[in-house]
Amino acid sequence: MEKLPGTGTELIDMELYRTFLVIAETSSFSKASDLIGRTPSAVSMQIKKLETLLGVAVFAREGRTVRITPEGEALLGYARRILMLNEEAVSLFVAPSVEGEVRFGAPADFGTRFLPNILSRFARSHPGVNVDVHLDGSSTLDEKVRKGELDLVLSTVRPGAPLPSATDIVFSEPLAWVGIEGGIAYERDPLPLAVSTPGCPWRRAARNALDAAQKPYRISYTSFHSAGQEAALLADLAVAPFPASVVEPPLQILDDRHGLPTIGDYHIVMKERSRAGQATHAFAQHVEECFKEIALGTA
Repeated sequence: MEKLPGTGTELIDMELYRTFLVIAETSSFSKASDLIGRTPSAVSMQIKKLETLLGVAVFAREGRTVRITPEGEALLGYARRILMLNEEAVSLFVAPSVEGEVRFGAPADFGTRFLPNILSRFARSHPGVNVDVHLDGSSTLDEKVRKGELDLVLSTVRPGAPLPSATDIVFSEPLAWVGIEGGIAYERDPLPLAVSTPGCPWRRAARNALDAAQKPYRISYTSFHSAGQEAALLADLAVAPFPASVVEPPLQILDDRHGLPTIGDYHIVMKERSRAGQATHAFAQHVEECFKEIALGTA
């Protein structure tokens, strides 16, 4: 380990940060060893080295799983920021010089959920590339990239639907029923739904799940943006299909205990236009890397 100039304090190696983050997100030394390509004993030795350096325990062992300690929680934010800054500093010098413009499309609800992190990091690593962002429905974006009006698009695919041609899955997660905590909207018959406009994959997935379960429902509230749907949920006027990862109090996930069927996992897919340029390829690779970090919980 290196030491901080002028203090003699030992610094934490980047590999220790990486191992620490993977264990924190998987809650398992064995799973972490598979993901980072080290033996379980080597992973244990890395964490022991980290804990010896800091003088605190960052994990508490509980059978086959591990729980992060309060000291580990305090380290977590620093580890994420340090690794991100290290990656950006290196890419600034070793990444090929890329210039140009990328016409990028994504579903409207991605605007505040995924895009800030993706765009800010790409701007720092590729300052010579201008990204022109278009937010729209998935079906519209697919059509625009086929026509060459956009260079790269993300779109959503509902559970059980076939994947569009020439696309790559970059992220998957469960689609869940959501309602207000302590609410009674799910008890109403027919079930009131707050959904997006026709053509939305989540709307179609919700209706398919209810039809398969033979559960009566009606479309009570429609809004192109999720904020409009959420307003109906907060007023306890309806339930809605949302990605499970975005559900926070005072909203809650509803399931079979509330008489609602499973919807399934939806996918985010990416598609490039034919004969896309170097700037588009660089941005596409960056998007894939960002979603991998989101899946691991390290973004």
